Amino acid sequence: MTFDGLRQAPSVKRQASNVTWGSSTVNDYAVEVFNLIKKFGDFTAVNGVTFNIRRGEIFGFLGPNGAGKTTTIRMLLGLLRPTGGQATVLGYDIVHQAEEIRKHIGYMSQRFSLYQDLTVSENLDFYGRTYGVRGGRLQERKRFVIEMAGLQGRERELTRNLSGGWKQRLALGAAILHEPEMLFLDEPTAGVDPISRRAFWDLLYRLAEDGTTIFVTTHYMDEAEHCQDLAFIHNGRIIAQGSPEEIKLHKMQGQVLEIDCTQPDVAITVLRQMGLFDEVALYGALIHVVAEGIAEHKPSIAQALAEVGVQVRAMDIIAPSLEDVFIANVRNNAD
Repeated sequence: MTFDGLRQAPSVKRQASNVTWGSSTVNDYAVEVFNLIKKFGDFTAVNGVTFNIRRGEIFGFLGPNGAGKTTTIRMLLGLLRPTGGQATVLGYDIVHQAEEIRKHIGYMSQRFSLYQDLTVSENLDFYGRTYGVRGGRLQERKRFVIEMAGLQGRERELTRNLSGGWKQRLALGAAILHEPEMLFLDEPTAGVDPISRRAFWDLLYRLAEDGTTIFVTTHYMDEAEHCQDLAFIHNGRIIAQGSPEEIKLHKMQGQVLEIDCTQPDVAITVLRQMGLFDEVALYGALIHVVAEGIAEHKPSIAQALAEVGVQVRAMDIIAPSLEDVFIANVRNNAD
């Protein structure tokens, strides 16, 4: 699935940082991470992770479940103490100034952390007071959140009765009541329908355009296309990072041949048995075959498929998707 109706993420001017570790001095980066490590006994969940996030950008942290995404977020929030390395969030050190970090950020987990027995309005009241927003300011912020999230008319509805998409919008609204400088979103669209995912990303773009820095973890490759910068994490290590365009241009191993044919299940088996390709995978009803110099394999592919009665409708070399690049990098970084 692609997000064809979405705006592109707002552009960010790329500049060098003037960070001083342990200082709250404002600089060009909202987050700076250097060689961050987290071990649980003999298991290394995060292994030497390094990246920067510019102020006002949407940064995507991509990887499968168990790759180390949530552990990294919990360290950046000061909820887990790193085993090694350094990091600052908004200029504050994650080990020694965690309380300061939490005053200036909003956090939304994939479980949404809402009180199901409270109404929409009551949830916003609770989180507003938790963040120290009260009185007229709270009412003002509630009106903004309800309008932004499209929750007008649902203020008195019990949260348990909301669909997943509406709960998602309410959770985002609760996380921004105190106007945080930065948002941490951990798999915020997991389990939400595609239409709600699209609406949610439109809200994120609006926030980024207003200057909020957004760190979002996801395993949806199509969502990653709409981030300004990305890091791919696998088995606790970052295996590729940069803008989506940079990653696709510089990090792809081999070329991608897209095949539109009948009986794709039969075709995949045949292509894998040929033993000539780095990757053979199904993308919807299409097949992607990856290898260096893929063009020279087109005649042998056509012949092998014809021999088993598979009709090829189209066979073209295409630009790689982020999923192609991720799979290629996982393969080349396998332990």
